[in-house]
Amino acid sequence: MNATYHKYILEFKRPSGTSRGVLKTKETWFIIISDGNKQGIGECGILRTLSIDDRPDYEEKLKWVCENINLGVDKLWSKLLEFPSIQFGVEMAFKSLKSDSPYILFPSEFDKNRANIPINGLIWMGDKEFMYRQILDKLESGFDCIKMKIGAIDFETELELLSYIRSKFSPDEIELRVDANGAFTPKEALDKLKRLAVFNLHSIEQPIKQRQYKAMSKLCKETPLSIALDEELIGVFEVDEKKKLLEEIQPQYIILKPSLIGGFKGTQEWIDLAESMNIGWWITSALESNIGLNAIAQYTYTLKSKMPQGLGTGALYTNNIASPLYVDKGTLGYDPKQEWIFNF
Repeated sequence: MNATYHKYILEFKRPSGTSRGVLKTKETWFIIISDGNKQGIGECGILRTLSIDDRPDYEEKLKWVCENINLGVDKLWSKLLEFPSIQFGVEMAFKSLKSDSPYILFPSEFDKNRANIPINGLIWMGDKEFMYRQILDKLESGFDCIKMKIGAIDFETELELLSYIRSKFSPDEIELRVDANGAFTPKEALDKLKRLAVFNLHSIEQPIKQRQYKAMSKLCKETPLSIALDEELIGVFEVDEKKKLLEEIQPQYIILKPSLIGGFKGTQEWIDLAESMNIGWWITSALESNIGLNAIAQYTYTLKSKMPQGLGTGALYTNNIASPLYVDKGTLGYDPKQEWIFNF
């Protein structure tokens, strides 16, 4: 068995804003495994400035993985704790290699186009008019769950946008989620959550920056609005550490990004702990190409969650990998009649 790795730069159709800045490109890496007869494909979806494995030795570690691919998926995974995106790529590549098709990792009704996954429509940060146009587009496209990134423009303007949605659609018609990406200070957070709560929001992701455990725990106890931990989970490797974090903060939800928390195995560890503590969860992609998104979507479907998931649509990039994934009326589907176009 041999393996190679390849860098790929995804180009955004339009610069996309978060509270951490504007994204114009997205770097990703593919691992290709071959046993002489078949190939397996995995994506290491690193997010610079956010991934815990955003390190100078990242490519060196990819090279090491390829040189030691015969260790197998379990041994490699355990040796890659500090490189969760590579853990994910390795898991994906081995599943791809063993599958009858390199793109069907978790066979189900989803990849047969018999069932779709409900997803939220994502509203990127920008000026008021840009965000307003996105909101109209998502509503007209049939989404009944919208997630709006907040924290980069004026808070009053963000409240106006939420007020507009609520003036048109009740909570029964449209579920609203917001993602602050840690934009609030602990001192101001509770007051802002109270102002947000009047719009009957489903939840807010990561209102304050991660690693402020006492402040986040207090906020989760006092909040009028469900809080979902996101960045807080990044860099927490051991199961005992994960359990301690959830016990201390006691959030209402956690958000799971396989590329950032150790792939399928790392995600499952968080799910098992959360369910044992009656903490809700959902899966979110992290700007992967369609290769990674496909793997996450297929895995997500097997979990049978009825909540809208935070799965990207693959439409952000000008040079994404052509795939059978499609979006229809607020759901993600897979049309096996459409071909993958992926060459390395």
